[in-house]
Amino acid sequence: MPFSTFEMRGVAARRRVAFFGHAYDRAVAEPLPGFLLPLRTEIARWAGVAADAFAMALINEYPPGAPIGWHRDAPQYEIIAGVSLLSACRMKFRPYRSPAAPKSARRSASHELAVDARSAYLMTGESRQAYEHHIPPAEHLRYSITFRTLR
Repeated sequence: MPFSTFEMRGVAARRRVAFFGHAYDRAVAEPLPGFLLPLRTEIARWAGVAADAFAMALINEYPPGAPIGWHRDAPQYEIIAGVSLLSACRMKFRPYRSPAAPKSARRSASHELAVDARSAYLMTGESRQAYEHHIPPAEHLRYSITFRTLR
């Protein structure tokens, strides 16, 4: 699979990605490959939505030491469903603070989730809107497949 460097606000991340369907910039990337369709169907069934509601798939490759910084997923997406592959990680959450809000003391995680290899997670409602999340540096090579619905 062809992975490319992921850039956010002009900074190259330490992970590599492959986009399918609707990309972050609202452009349409390559269509979802056939091997992702059965997984998308199962995730959609679990989430209680039609499979084609998941309009975007993102495959991330995390080499050892690659983190994801604190963020809330792009606003054009509603439901976020992820599948962790090859190795485990921890996903940490803290209340979201708008960039326009006054700066206060350093914030730390208020919730933490163990994301085992071959496990799935779903972010909707408050976990999606009221919190931001991050993944500390991976200890081992890890892949994730993230499906997103459009608002």
